[in-house]
Amino acid sequence: MMYKISQFSKISGLTVKALRYYDKEGILTPSFRDAENQYRYYSDEDLKKALLIKFLRSLEFSIMEIREITEAVDTEDDLTYVLKEKIQFIETNIAKEKELIKKISRRMPSFEGKQKSQTYHIDITDVEEVLAASIRFTGRYRDLEQYVPLLYKAVKNNIAGRHFNCYYDEDCAEPADIELCLPVKCRIRDGAVTCRKLPAFKALRTVHYGSYDTLYLAYQSIFAYANANGYKILTPTREVYQKSPGMIFKGNPANYVTEILLPFETIQRRPAMKSPP
Repeated sequence: MMYKISQFSKISGLTVKALRYYDKEGILTPSFRDAENQYRYYSDEDLKKALLIKFLRSLEFSIMEIREITEAVDTEDDLTYVLKEKIQFIETNIAKEKELIKKISRRMPSFEGKQKSQTYHIDITDVEEVLAASIRFTGRYRDLEQYVPLLYKAVKNNIAGRHFNCYYDEDCAEPADIELCLPVKCRIRDGAVTCRKLPAFKALRTVHYGSYDTLYLAYQSIFAYANANGYKILTPTREVYQKSPGMIFKGNPANYVTEILLPFETIQRRPAMKSPP
């Protein structure tokens, strides 16, 4: 049995406008189209798909999701699998949203807090060569959390110093070129990490006390010092985590201690030109 679009609209509960849209998007194409006047005619088989679309719409599935489901689902069992997957997606998104709420709540009392009163002492230091196990990756800054445990697992009890990160980009890039490093007592062999000697260098140094949220204040101070004294900052820059979050417990961010080391070279300033007589 074939039905005109107006009749099919009444039967399926989908508006004529919606049916035309689904036809345009290739989601619900009528079984027959009159070649002369382009009238759409729908079949009983089309009705099964229309009712599925209506059902998915009631559950707020997106057009992209509906298109994929109508192409892949043939039986009720198929649909059950898809609905279970959708539940998993929703639960994952809920967990992410809850984590975002926690993050917002942690920052709510004050964006800058009392950190503005912190005075940054900046000096020039010689950073010694160090043997380190490292993992270098290109990605997001938040990806660091997944690599740090891998590094510690590979090094085990051969740790010889504080964990530090090397940042190879001149600016705050994302994806970023980052190397996680852990000083070691001796060379280790593990496919998850690289073990090498990092060369010595001369650096501008300062120390930040407190949350990573206000670490920008330390960078603001050290870059201002570099600009005022004619130093060009080189890469990789380094952050040494003298006191940082644990693997399980994050602890009080106010107690974090981060040492910032910026390699540099002196900019040759041109002498001022004398005015002609």
